[in-house]
Amino acid sequence: MTEPNETKQKAIIVGVQLKNGADFEYAMMELRNLADACYIEVVDELSQKADRINPPHYIGTGKIQELRALMEARECELVVFNDELSPSQIRNLEAELACTVIDRTILILDIFAERAKTREAQLQVEVARLQYSLPRLVGLRASLGRQGGGSGLKNRGAGETKLELDRRRIEERITALQAELEKLVATRQNQRKKRKKNEMPVVCLVGYTNTGKSSLMNALLEAYDPDTTKQVFAKDMLFATLETSVRSIELPDNKSFLLTDTVGFVSQLPHHLIKAFRSTLEEVTEADLLVHVVDYAHEDYEQLVTVTNETLGELGADGIPTVYAYNKCDLTEHPYPMRSGNSVYMSVKEGQGIQELIEVVRSHIFANYVKKDILIPFNQGKLVSYFNEHAHVMSTSYEAEGTRMLIECSTADYERFKNDFVEVDAES
Repeated sequence: MTEPNETKQKAIIVGVQLKNGADFEYAMMELRNLADACYIEVVDELSQKADRINPPHYIGTGKIQELRALMEARECELVVFNDELSPSQIRNLEAELACTVIDRTILILDIFAERAKTREAQLQVEVARLQYSLPRLVGLRASLGRQGGGSGLKNRGAGETKLELDRRRIEERITALQAELEKLVATRQNQRKKRKKNEMPVVCLVGYTNTGKSSLMNALLEAYDPDTTKQVFAKDMLFATLETSVRSIELPDNKSFLLTDTVGFVSQLPHHLIKAFRSTLEEVTEADLLVHVVDYAHEDYEQLVTVTNETLGELGADGIPTVYAYNKCDLTEHPYPMRSGNSVYMSVKEGQGIQELIEVVRSHIFANYVKKDILIPFNQGKLVSYFNEHAHVMSTSYEAEGTRMLIECSTADYERFKNDFVEVDAES
């Protein structure tokens, strides 16, 4: 991929608009953004309306001639297609156009490869790239000359023999990477089990790429721990965050929850990536509550919401309770901060709507808390310390029989310790 300080490579983007297809204009605009993230300058666009994709060339022969003339006029040698191309389509298009042909999938894979920072993310991206390239070796390696013929490896040409070796090498590499990934996944699952033992609720930030999930996580961290040094990376660009980050949010009344930031979604997210990142995205399915962060200033934000919900459905997370955080309201006419049912209109950039969002989150994840007036015998001093640390203590007084406390605690803590204290005023 071209570095940002080098001259941008010029390209033409090409898409087929199917009659029953999704929002085509939006998909093409997104393809421009993906190309830009790969430091590719889109100089023109070509589209075709059709009932179906042309199997050999993706577009019709007339459009190929039109594309060839456009490339000559624009002096560019790169064409980016809006859909994932088959190995034969890449081969045929490169032969017809005599240029480099890439698709949406390889753009996304390139962006992920550049953004991946942790070992797990790097492994996941490399597996996805290798799985994508394996059936496309011929198209992607134009230098291979398929000479000779006949049966058996000894009768094959130099190019074909090289192809076999390349394929075997890639398959071996995928196996090795997956073995290393499995060890990291096992570690992640152990961490998840420990978190479950702590019985802390898990809130997961989900949403389209570049809607402000990581910025929201940082804003929540700073609101409840001003001295924190655990901020996550946040930047105004596609797929700024590929790593799953987990942080503990400690509220003033001793309630706390784990907040998880995940990789952003995008339309037509390559299935190789979903498969490779499944262990990371599983964090979503384990959540008690999802906070769906929406870029409310985006002209097509409803489409972004639809794509995210479809991806959540693919992961099996569509049944988890969800709160909507409509971010970037400072760029719209909509009033904020404002709460409406399970939706909060906010601006993370201006720090507006944080409290309103927390109140909505509270109403979901702390619904099982109970309010109790209890008397703890003096010989159970450890229990007083525990509730001071893990419950919301509204009042404390000392009586002849022990310490009396009015507390709000989780049902789990109440059940665990109910034989160690006396209820003064049991509430349902």
